[in-house]
Amino acid sequence: MTVFGGVSQKPQVAALRRGVDIVVACPGRLEDLIAQRHCSLGAVEITVLDEADHMADLGFLPAVRRLLGATPTGGQRLLFSATLDNAIDSLVRQFLHKPAVHEADSAQSPVGTMTHHVLQVERENRVPVLVALTSAPGRTVVFTRTKYGARALARQLTRAGVPAVDLHGDLSQNARDRNLEAFHSGRAETLVATDIAARGIHVDDVALVVHADPPAEHKAYLHRSGRTARAGNSGTVITLAAHAQQRDVAQLMKAAAIKAAITRVDSADHPVLAELAPGERTLVAAAPVTTAPRSSTSSTPAAPARPSDDRRGNASSRGRRRGRRPVERARSTTGGRSGQQQSNGGGSASGSKPARSGGRGRTPSRGSSHSPSHGSSHSPSHSAASFSARSR
Repeated sequence: MTVFGGVSQKPQVAALRRGVDIVVACPGRLEDLIAQRHCSLGAVEITVLDEADHMADLGFLPAVRRLLGATPTGGQRLLFSATLDNAIDSLVRQFLHKPAVHEADSAQSPVGTMTHHVLQVERENRVPVLVALTSAPGRTVVFTRTKYGARALARQLTRAGVPAVDLHGDLSQNARDRNLEAFHSGRAETLVATDIAARGIHVDDVALVVHADPPAEHKAYLHRSGRTARAGNSGTVITLAAHAQQRDVAQLMKAAAIKAAITRVDSADHPVLAELAPGERTLVAAAPVTTAPRSSTSSTPAAPARPSDDRRGNASSRGRRRGRRPVERARSTTGGRSGQQQSNGGGSASGSKPARSGGRGRTPSRGSSHSPSHGSSHSPSHSAASFSARSR
């Protein structure tokens, strides 16, 4: 059973009353249920603390201490993280007795199948470059520094023809679940997120991670980048750096022990973009952008995303980027090729084709009844941008 805040506790309480073998919980809600006597940890045999150092960074240590103290002293306790540091030494001393340390690899070691690149891009070219990267086949996670930046960038990408959803602390738990499901299912292959998605979120076949805003410190860089090149797959990590950020980015790479290739990119037509994100660019016809409602409490941690059973199509010529799922809208492709209207429901492709696009502009679907007005609302089957709630 998953136990987390931001949603009704009734299903969680009902499951606990029936009895469960494994509870995956956020500390705050679990403490609430214990205080209400819906749950007891007295029979717990194994306790796992995931992202242990991040718990310390977020100020959860007092709650974690109380929860560990409520478990039997003779049980097994395990602490996991990609970057364990001195912040959790007090937990180790208090709750772990003669602990064994298992290290799959150094926290500073880059993944061998992950390539790192720094693109020197000025602010005015930032969004066009991101459109060029994210419109290539395959799933992409784009990281921003702020919640506002994630929300705004997701809208900009969607308006430009790249179906994107956002994930940040201002979204309600239900909105986060909807947006993550859209990303899992392939209805949106670009997720724009703050560091809330840097840990604990797993989605199969993320081929590209883009630091649209470079992180402040190297641990965040390593965790963000770890959304790709997972389970033996390869992946690419790109950091966008304006002129004023280049020194900070160089120091960031040094602290993370990363040797990144550096390229100056002056436009969205730069050939390095096709090398880093290969494949035919696909843009969806312009659609109204809707935003999930903000949560009244922005501090609720996101629920862990469930691993997708979806194994995507054959890899491209580079062997790493996956095929894009069909979207139920007419598509236009850059380079003058015309797209086919496809169906999410598994129906045959329509014989009608949209007019050719002369460049990276959006090509509206022929016969579409959708207005570009942002005041319209559409069902998910009609708009690639309407995965989240219909209200602004």
